[in-house]
Amino acid sequence: MIPHTADVVVVTPVYEDREASSRLFKELADVLGQQLFIVAVDDGSVRQPVEFSSLRDAGAQGVVLRLRRNVGHQRAIAIGLSFAADNIAAHQRTVVMDSDGEDLPSTIASLLAALDDPHTDVAVAERKSRVESFRFKAFYAVYKHMFSLMVGRSISFGNFMALKPAAVKRLSAMQELPIHIAAAVLASKLRVGICPLDRGPRYAGRSKMNFIGLALHGFRALMVFAEDVLVRVGLLSAGVAAASILASCIAIALKLAGFATPGWFSVAFGILVLMVLQTGTLALMMLMLTGVIRSGSVTTPLSYKEFIDCIISGEENASKP
Repeated sequence: MIPHTADVVVVTPVYEDREASSRLFKELADVLGQQLFIVAVDDGSVRQPVEFSSLRDAGAQGVVLRLRRNVGHQRAIAIGLSFAADNIAAHQRTVVMDSDGEDLPSTIASLLAALDDPHTDVAVAERKSRVESFRFKAFYAVYKHMFSLMVGRSISFGNFMALKPAAVKRLSAMQELPIHIAAAVLASKLRVGICPLDRGPRYAGRSKMNFIGLALHGFRALMVFAEDVLVRVGLLSAGVAAASILASCIAIALKLAGFATPGWFSVAFGILVLMVLQTGTLALMMLMLTGVIRSGSVTTPLSYKEFIDCIISGEENASKP
């Protein structure tokens, strides 16, 4: 379905944003020309569904994957990558980018150039400058430090990336991909190249991601490394529990020696017992969460087609997957 004449396959999710996506298609066609093929994943849009005419008017080759329902930004990208993995040729490289204009088409060349390095499987964009609010920047800084503390790795990139064909196929087979794209890249063991790039302003409208959505997105990155987080939380809980038990023994010794003031022992011992119980509960919850994540349903190359309602590759050509 992807013509061999195309060298670059762009996967972009679109949700109720026809104006911005139409502008993106036009700029991509201007930058990449005939070597471009666009996989636009319409994430269950109702009011502004993506039309194939947007690709045609931009002069770009491509298809529209219209999903049966809204599945979320990360899963929509995972579906697009799985579609690309099934259809790309050995010479074609894949670019993942958002459709709102914040990922600049003019910077794709830098990502593709980074893939020329034989030791790079995925080239990711690390932002040199941002146009977001102070609140977003503060939250993002906290998120990066929290991720580093809980996982033991650093994460400084998002969805904007370029991948070699082998990397696309490897990622599409990972159960973590629909949870968080960037974290899945880290978990994949692929060789990552960093490209410092500027972030642009939105083409139109406002971001549909609110503070709760951003917080949830950050926690999903931790879910990809649930086992690593479990070990670190378990060690922390064990350390706190051991310190609490030691402090309890000291409190009992002081009580028996007659050095404790009236009421002091009961309060101190009760607090220490609660600390032991809480740390044990926290470790148990993390263990259960890890089990739920590992046994949950995932998007794989065999199941992504179930989310696609139709594949539109022309004005009169809409087919089932």
